[in-house]
Amino acid sequence: MLRVPGPTPCPPEVLQSMTKQMVNHRGKEFAGLLESTTARLKQFFQTKGDVFILTGSGTGGLEGAAVNMLSPGDRVLAVINGVFGERFADIAEGFGANVERLRFPYGEGADPDGVAKALDLDKSIKTVLTTHNETSTGVTSDLASISKVVKQRDKLLLVDAISSLGCINLPTDEWQCDVVVTGSQKGWMVPPGLAFVSVSDKAWEAYTQAKMPRFYWDFGQAKKFLEKGQTPWTPGVTVFYALSTALEMMAEESLESIFARHTRVAEKTREEIKALGLPLFAREECASNTVTAVKAPEGLDVDKLRNILSNEHDLALAGGQRDMAGKIFRIGHLGWITESDIDSVMDSLKKALPQAGFPIE
Repeated sequence: MLRVPGPTPCPPEVLQSMTKQMVNHRGKEFAGLLESTTARLKQFFQTKGDVFILTGSGTGGLEGAAVNMLSPGDRVLAVINGVFGERFADIAEGFGANVERLRFPYGEGADPDGVAKALDLDKSIKTVLTTHNETSTGVTSDLASISKVVKQRDKLLLVDAISSLGCINLPTDEWQCDVVVTGSQKGWMVPPGLAFVSVSDKAWEAYTQAKMPRFYWDFGQAKKFLEKGQTPWTPGVTVFYALSTALEMMAEESLESIFARHTRVAEKTREEIKALGLPLFAREECASNTVTAVKAPEGLDVDKLRNILSNEHDLALAGGQRDMAGKIFRIGHLGWITESDIDSVMDSLKKALPQAGFPIE
């Protein structure tokens, strides 16, 4: 059983849809597929703006956000409370942006007041990078409030929503997010291979001024080709098939029901973890509804626990990343997930924890 924060399990119907034969990606059949999936994605992004499906990983989408909106030397504020916030900053910096890193403690959400103070201290900052849901620590930041302080100061807002969109409410237009990025292998119940990005009118204004080098990730090319029912480069056709099926399933469930299900499953996960006597890593007021990070108490060998779960229970959980390695383990509960799946996880944990050094009372 795969319970990492991505890739996530795929429903049988989604996997079956990938067995269809290839079609001409410059032909009418693919054009219809591209049109329908893009229209459906706009509903889940909650936007009337442009949405593009790019063949690549979520990180590729983040690179696209940077190179389409920024120029070398631009002052950028990166709001960071985990590993993936650092990655977004690294991408912008790698292409020559002058990045100011505003760090918040791991396990806590980014503080909107802190963002406001940083922007007021440095009026030269043009763009803010932020991570809605920090997968590495199991934290969801208050993006609505962050957006408010960013937009009050007329800055561009680029959002990593890779592990939140489609599971946790993110009304793109209402919150005035200029570029939002997500990836197929997270809450969308689809294999890795596609990134989805939304682009606002203000973002297009920035695009016309941006001077970072871009080719494969050029949003202008994506827009130009979408108008004729194509992608600029060869798309991952089979993953498009999977996406179409998954979006149909999600539409049948409805966005509100999907959010409610993820809330229920996350709350159950946290309560069950506490009932085992384990401490949560993230503060509960900002705990993610897509991934739960569990702090390893003294005596618990996280690597041993994960090996036991994998070898004896066919259960894959994620460990901590970078400085968090060995200090936490993470349970992914996004996409194709129900309460019964969490029951199975807990049953396995009850058996494996004592073997890994944590006796259960």
